[in-house]
Amino acid sequence: MATLKLTDVRKSYGPVEVIKGVDIDIEDGEFVVFVGPSGCGKSTLLRMISGLEDISGGTIEIAGRVVNDLPPKDRGIAMVFQTYAIFPHMTVRENVAFGLTINRTDKATKAQKVQQAARILQMEHLLDRKPSQLSGGQRQRVAIGRAIVRDPQVFLFDEPLSNLDAALRMDMRMEIGKLHQSLGATMIYVTHDQVEAMTLADKIVVLKDGKVMQVGAPMDLYHEPANLFVAGFLGAPSMNFLDVTVDEVRGDAARVANEALDPIAVPTRGRAIARGDKAILGLRPQYLHPVADTEGQLHGAIALTERLGAETIVEVTLKDGAPLIAALSEDRVYEPGARIGFDFDPGRAQLFPRDG
Repeated sequence: MATLKLTDVRKSYGPVEVIKGVDIDIEDGEFVVFVGPSGCGKSTLLRMISGLEDISGGTIEIAGRVVNDLPPKDRGIAMVFQTYAIFPHMTVRENVAFGLTINRTDKATKAQKVQQAARILQMEHLLDRKPSQLSGGQRQRVAIGRAIVRDPQVFLFDEPLSNLDAALRMDMRMEIGKLHQSLGATMIYVTHDQVEAMTLADKIVVLKDGKVMQVGAPMDLYHEPANLFVAGFLGAPSMNFLDVTVDEVRGDAARVANEALDPIAVPTRGRAIARGDKAILGLRPQYLHPVADTEGQLHGAIALTERLGAETIVEVTLKDGAPLIAALSEDRVYEPGARIGFDFDPGRAQLFPRDG
């Protein structure tokens, strides 16, 4: 396996720069997820690592070797595509072995590697079937098997589960996690699905408009987002953002309030917050605890309730008209229009300057 290092990597199409100076260090054996909204540059960045896209500036190193000018076949990578890219006229066995066949690998070695990949992916019983006889999840296993037999230094996954239904996505997500554990391989995985990012990654790279917004372990980004974008992008349901006024700043805490929020002191976490500022208070839906309307720090009226079994999602209209989402870890029934209050731990709140 291998380390991977991106230094000031850039990509331009004519006068338009789409990747704007990306710096990322990936350790040997890490599972790193590139995540962000559509058009943020995550797939372009992956294709640049693979050699399918030229870079306009910077350097890409795999295992300490600069690979900027190397073709994909010489970079020691294997890529799994969103569309599977398997041949319909070939059997599963032939598809998995395709790269080895092209490289004129001897029959015994080829058979051994195909059998090993099939065993890892639990698809030995599928080897003689054609792709038309497979489910979407099984086709994705074939694509992954074709990558495994090449013994790459780095595995690249480009939104591999986006064509699967919700149940299959969950199953395949678990299988990819197990695959990483069993192989100990360096893997880079692109997705717009932050649930995949949070559950699979050792390290998440959050991208927006071709720039890195934050890099870190999933729970570090969840609990300590660097800015408004990361705070709002990671987490389901999304973080609540409330407009507040800063009444006072003492040390590393600021006292804030608005029409629906009783005055409360929250940590500034080193952000530039001053008395009199208009700021944004971020609250995770999971951190809100329902109390009587006469109690708690936030007050409003029930607008909508979604009962999901083990969890209840409640949308509340606050006194100032702003929406608030609470995720309650129990099955609860609320009548629309009912008054409600919420408590939360101020230490878990995020306070951001208006400019993010």
